[in-house]
Amino acid sequence: MEEATGLIKYRHEDKYLCDSMQNAVLKTRAGAILKRDGHSSKTGCYRVRSLYFDTMQDTCYYENENGVGERDKYRIRIYNADAGTIFLEKKSKKRQMTQKHTCRIDEETCRLLMSGKRIEITSGMPEQQRNLLTQLQGKAMRPTVIVEYLRYPFVEHNGNVRMTFDEDICSSNDIDRFLEERITCRPVLEKGMSVFEVKWDEFLPGYIKNFIQLDSLQWSSFSKYYLCRKYNAYGGIRV
Repeated sequence: MEEATGLIKYRHEDKYLCDSMQNAVLKTRAGAILKRDGHSSKTGCYRVRSLYFDTMQDTCYYENENGVGERDKYRIRIYNADAGTIFLEKKSKKRQMTQKHTCRIDEETCRLLMSGKRIEITSGMPEQQRNLLTQLQGKAMRPTVIVEYLRYPFVEHNGNVRMTFDEDICSSNDIDRFLEERITCRPVLEKGMSVFEVKWDEFLPGYIKNFIQLDSLQWSSFSKYYLCRKYNAYGGIRV
């Protein structure tokens, strides 16, 4: 799991679509030179569930579809269906660079956002929470789709490198059940397909790039949010 740091800056982010054989090979290589993320379970993974928001005009969806170079996404995120730890996040993209602002919210705030209700923003809230809620409500955003997947993460302190393998990516329209342990989901990729992501700060160490053989992979502009909106339970982007 990625946690907020004091100074938030843009990071490089490359994505690659992989079949099951590529996934197995790349995961073995990553495991040979990188460490497992400390949040991982004994099986080396954790489950990510995000509830994404969009405007009434589906601005975020169409910005993805049209390949807009600079755009923002807002979401609520939990891990392993744990409603005791909930994050509100804004992820900004500038070409192949990303920046994430995140804060903790309580279950009451989460449920208000899930239902599309307005939240009273007070001076007693942490600054980051006030900022994100102000932006979310100022843009009249509402919940649109749940994205869920299994993540296998690897990390390296040198270059602040993070490699993740996201498998079993699926979507759900059961927004009111976001905090429940199990929800009904629909796969959005062909069986065996996964997404391999590589993130780093100023530099990606050459020994990592060469050992993983990143130059042999086909870069992708894959967006989980876009695919899950496009291939939701109803078809299209209907909510």
